[in-house]
Amino acid sequence: MRSPFAVAALGLALALTAGCGVDTASPARAAARFHTAVAAHQEAAACALLTPTTAEKLPDPDETCAQALAALKLGPGGRVTGVEVWGDDAVVRMAGDTVFLHRFSGGWRVTAAGCEPRRDLPYDCEVED
Repeated sequence: MRSPFAVAALGLALALTAGCGVDTASPARAAARFHTAVAAHQEAAACALLTPTTAEKLPDPDETCAQALAALKLGPGGRVTGVEVWGDDAVVRMAGDTVFLHRFSGGWRVTAAGCEPRRDLPYDCEVED
């Protein structure tokens, strides 16, 4: 049998965290939609899921975002293995990629994809702002 103090402490902890749930499904869905569009060779749709800054920086001056994305040959994202959200930013770890996102009023947009960790250095990303 648990002590009344332990039960009260557990109840208080549950009450304090009840309204503080973090939405991890939305960034995971956005990352999956991005990779689904890339895999289906729907690069224009994938570009629409990038942040405006990322979509502008991706292409060279003589190409479109879709052309630049197609040339990168991003690998499959795969299943989601982890999601971290902090404020309006998130990272979605997938079996084949790490995707960084930012939340806008219209939803989550990709800021970086095709990312691989590098020991003590920042991620190396194929697509980034």
